[in-house]
Amino acid sequence: MSNYRPPFQLTDEMLNLVAQISEMLGVWSAQSGRTIITPQLRRNNRIRSIQASLEIEHNTLSVAQVTAVAEGKVVLGLPREILEVRNALEVYDQLECWSPVSEKDLLGAHALLMRGLVDDAGCYREAGVGVYHDVQLLHMAPPASQLNRLMEDLFGWLRQTPVHPLVASCVFHYELEFIHPFADGNGRIGRLWQTLILSAWKSELAYLPVETVIRDQQAAYYTALREADKKADSTVFIIFMLDILFQVLDQALISHESSEKSSEKSSEKILAIIKDNPQVSARNIAKQLGLTSRAVEKQIAKLKAKGSLIRIGAAKGGYWKDM
Repeated sequence: MSNYRPPFQLTDEMLNLVAQISEMLGVWSAQSGRTIITPQLRRNNRIRSIQASLEIEHNTLSVAQVTAVAEGKVVLGLPREILEVRNALEVYDQLECWSPVSEKDLLGAHALLMRGLVDDAGCYREAGVGVYHDVQLLHMAPPASQLNRLMEDLFGWLRQTPVHPLVASCVFHYELEFIHPFADGNGRIGRLWQTLILSAWKSELAYLPVETVIRDQQAAYYTALREADKKADSTVFIIFMLDILFQVLDQALISHESSEKSSEKSSEKILAIIKDNPQVSARNIAKQLGLTSRAVEKQIAKLKAKGSLIRIGAAKGGYWKDM
């Protein structure tokens, strides 16, 4: 068994971010005694994640176009970009089937992600590779002859490390980008695998659109990678990625709180309308509030579940009574 340990330092800043993120995760998952990740939110966040991760790799399709591809609709766009989206959708749908500590699963995920895009999908590269910005060499990856050993060491470390999953996921992300084991697709597979490591720890993290914040801070993301390369130590990248996770969770909590407040206001308005007219229909309430009938029906169901509202009589001819 390898004794390899990726070079990084556990700093106070890093540990403080881990504590804050863990606390936020508890709030995010347990507000109102239930998870706040609805199926619709899962779908939307996954599409946002895929679109952002591919945009980092210069795919030009918008969130609306990625959504259309997911729905099986015809999309006007470059065939290669549409194929990238289809592949990514399939890969993310299979996220729960893979083990984050399985090298075989990593290769399988890459094979799906890059299917039809490169000749050696699912295989480590057989030649040297450098990462360039325009004509400037930013990073020269290790030689192909070392890949099997390096990847075996990395997965061996991940299987046995006592390091917190939040930190371990960032370390793995950096190490994979440093090793650059594939001829193409290293960025997207690195971001995917960090999500997989995190979701194996907390399932809710499978649906956090982390890639959207990375995309919005793309220059800083590459700077953190370069700084880690220069120092031969991934500490700076770990702190950067932990801060990204903090920002994503903060946005999710703010969005949820705003949604909850909006929901409470809608409930209050619905009760006020019913008090004035106990026989009013959900459709009529929707027209008065400028909401869909479905949205009003959901609010009424919540009010009934809380015991704030009951229905007397049949759907037609009956009336509402607020409690």
